[in-house]
Amino acid sequence: MEEKITQFVELIDKSNNIVFFGGAGVSTESGIPDFRSKDGLYNQKYKYPPEEILSHTFFMNNTAEFYKFYKDKMNCLKYEPNITHKKLADLEKKGKLKAVITQNIDGLHQKAGSKNVFELHGSVLRNYCMKCHKFYDAEFVFESNEIPKCSCGGIIKPDVVLYEECLDDETIEKSILAIQNADVMIIAGTSLTVYPASGLVNYYKGNKLVLINRDKTPYDSRANLVINDSLGNVFKNI
Repeated sequence: MEEKITQFVELIDKSNNIVFFGGAGVSTESGIPDFRSKDGLYNQKYKYPPEEILSHTFFMNNTAEFYKFYKDKMNCLKYEPNITHKKLADLEKKGKLKAVITQNIDGLHQKAGSKNVFELHGSVLRNYCMKCHKFYDAEFVFESNEIPKCSCGGIIKPDVVLYEECLDDETIEKSILAIQNADVMIIAGTSLTVYPASGLVNYYKGNKLVLINRDKTPYDSRANLVINDSLGNVFKNI
């Protein structure tokens, strides 16, 4: 394992065009639970399956029940960036990291100082009235009683991509361009089973694909370097 981490650090040192693609595993070391592990949200028991609750149809038809779950399980405000978030922000400041592409909605990359972040699934930090489109911050939504309402009377919806909703075209286009131009691509903390996000990996045509994850992924055979370890153990060496 030490040899692989040394290889990883050498790749970082020699590159000035790195793109990082991360999933829920990037934030678990900050204390935020993931979705698909044995202790993740999707394996906990609720009145409705989480996949159903986090769908557009459920939000529209059972808004109050959606917000009960959302406020209980999606409130990321108390969490702080971990060493991986911080090291990535440092690499960006040094001009080595060109983009962070994330499946997370917690805003921790920006909280750590990263500027060029493409949020594939949106963010809990942005919320908009469905009627007049007025912006509301996360504090307003999480501290509201029952369904958060706008001053105009409209229902406020988090700017997160729910099941049955499409990813933002501009975010996808910018992510693809960054990946296509990358020298080194680091994929970390993701099972790479959620489409269409995981399909972005196919746009990388280089030969320095690094995959860091505790468990195996469907893309391991395509990676030039696979490290099965925690992100904290890896990134503390940078």
